[in-house]
Amino acid sequence: MSLWLRAGLIAGITDMLFSSVLNAVFYGSTVARLWQGVASVLIGKSAIDGDVQPVALGLMLHFTVALSWTAVFLFVLMRASHVQALLASPFGTIKTATLFGPIIWMFMSFAFMPSFTHRPPTVNFRWWVQLFGHIPFVALPIVKVIAQSFSLARHEDTK
Repeated sequence: MSLWLRAGLIAGITDMLFSSVLNAVFYGSTVARLWQGVASVLIGKSAIDGDVQPVALGLMLHFTVALSWTAVFLFVLMRASHVQALLASPFGTIKTATLFGPIIWMFMSFAFMPSFTHRPPTVNFRWWVQLFGHIPFVALPIVKVIAQSFSLARHEDTK
């Protein structure tokens, strides 16, 4: 399996589990409603009243986005020596993920989703949970898998 696919799938799965638990356990909704909501960004409010198809579309969109961000990270890493240096520094995996996770969430919430929904984001408690959640559940899997493959992670990062 390619590095890009492995890192993207792991990030997609960890974020899927994180978001599903948040939605079902802490927000009092359902896992299906979460993925219908994701699909609604692309196809509109009709996804919310849908059945299995919007859920499947939401999951496909979710994994497409995870794979896309993995590709972005690989592209930047291969071309930016300062990112390589950060990743090779002490605790570089954690430092890099701490920067990359919020960048992902801010782009998604301030640019990507509004371009489809034509609505600005609502910056509330849930928005902040997602901002910080993107560090361990999205960026860290991407960065860690790729760094290990490139042998850029320092010994203390891999324990």
